[in-house]
Amino acid sequence: MPRGTLLFIGFLMTWVGHAQQTSKLEQLDQVLENKKSYVALKEQKINLLKKRLAANPNADLLIRFEIVDELYNEYRSFVYDSAFTYAQRLIDLSYQTADPRKIGYAKTQLGFTTLSAGMFKETFDTLNTVRISDLDDDTKLDYYALMARVLYDISDFNRDPYYSKRYVTMADKYIEFATNMSEPNSYNFLYLKGLHNLRVERTDEAVNYLSKLMNQQAQLTNHQFAITASTLSFLHLKLGDTTQAINLLAEACISDIKSAIKETSAMTSLADLLYRQGRIEAAYKFINHSMDDANFYGAKQRKSEVGAILPIIASARLNYIDDQRKTLLGYSIGLTLLAILTIFFAVSTFLQFRKLRRKDRVIQDKNLHLSETNNNLVEANKIKEEYLGYYFNINSEYIEKIEKFKRSVDQKLIQKKYEDIRFVMSKIDLKKEREELYYSFDKVFLKLFPDFVEIFNSFFKEEDRVVLDKDQLLNTELRIFALIRMGISDSDKMAKILGYSVNTIYAYKNRVKSKSIIPNEEFEKRIMEIQAS
Repeated sequence: MPRGTLLFIGFLMTWVGHAQQTSKLEQLDQVLENKKSYVALKEQKINLLKKRLAANPNADLLIRFEIVDELYNEYRSFVYDSAFTYAQRLIDLSYQTADPRKIGYAKTQLGFTTLSAGMFKETFDTLNTVRISDLDDDTKLDYYALMARVLYDISDFNRDPYYSKRYVTMADKYIEFATNMSEPNSYNFLYLKGLHNLRVERTDEAVNYLSKLMNQQAQLTNHQFAITASTLSFLHLKLGDTTQAINLLAEACISDIKSAIKETSAMTSLADLLYRQGRIEAAYKFINHSMDDANFYGAKQRKSEVGAILPIIASARLNYIDDQRKTLLGYSIGLTLLAILTIFFAVSTFLQFRKLRRKDRVIQDKNLHLSETNNNLVEANKIKEEYLGYYFNINSEYIEKIEKFKRSVDQKLIQKKYEDIRFVMSKIDLKKEREELYYSFDKVFLKLFPDFVEIFNSFFKEEDRVVLDKDQLLNTELRIFALIRMGISDSDKMAKILGYSVNTIYAYKNRVKSKSIIPNEEFEKRIMEIQAS
């Protein structure tokens, strides 16, 4: 075939791909224009459910459970705080019904919500209390899929060569459990198979499974289709097919918008991909929509993901706008010989300059806000990493102690040394154990906030400042306000952690605040302003 013909065919294929890509993005723009109407429909449905719940305060527990479950499902990918609230209400109602299946179901839903917010520890804490044997088949399948997802996600978050590999191995087992329970060609079977093959880098097999799902679009919900399209786009990007990746991400975004889904990463990925293609304006438009969705949903994890990309795109857009401004200025200088046109272009340039300055100020304000948000997220992530490690370390130590104790008792029981067992039991010093727990907490906390005691003392007169013993890291008063700085403000929780009554906690707090040179209503706010190192 002549070389000219080959070049023409290559040009034609490129042009067709670009045309298809533009068409999908145009469809997305049209759907975005009606974004508020889809949200309004979602809110209308939620309001009707709330009225139904309010109208049935004394209804049968199962009816109230059903209504709260519907409300939770409307909120689970829409507003984080509300989803969390209704998941907790589901748990309360499930315990009232005393139905183990409903208890397991409700806890699984709470686990999904905390995972969507990037709260790995809380997700594990919740899911580890679920008795799998009590679950019905549908909930069991959801549970296995959720466990696989949280293990994959913590592996990506951790990025430790040793632990990440272990997390992936555990996740693969849950995938196997879930797929063994699923019907062949069902959504769960095909998607989880595709996800597993993606993780083990069998890209072609993953594409085959997910492509089968895409061919079953009529049988999928909008959100299922969006998840499938978004995952498949990542695979096509790995294979070098950027056009298909963009088309799939655009389709995923369209499905999410029509379902009023706010907990999504498809539009963030689309903005990032367009930015890498040099399509700055489109990328900037979509990343702002993504940030709006993240703020609406309200989870820090989602805001952090978008916040990592938005300043980069915004900066590129500033450079793009600056280039445009320089070009316009060059044209205005070139046309100074024509008096009327010179005046026209000068006015146009002046107006454009003012408009750009306003946009610059808006972007600078957003960047400042994002910088503050990112600083808070960095601190929160640091605290979470420290205490996650502390949590696993201290639990492993206690398990080791229990194992040693069990072996000792077993041996003495075999030898019928009952008095020795009594002696071993008498050596258990719960007070010492609690003091060691406090010491570990104090040590980790002061690692994060080394200036805490010094700053805390600055809130008091010299004679009222805390003086610690030689081997003391924190005392009870400092420990109460250390817990507040960690975000634990509920007095009931503090009482349980510190082994005091709620009244004692209140008494300590009031006594400390009464001595402070800072007004009582501002004291805890100043505590929260103490920065981590």
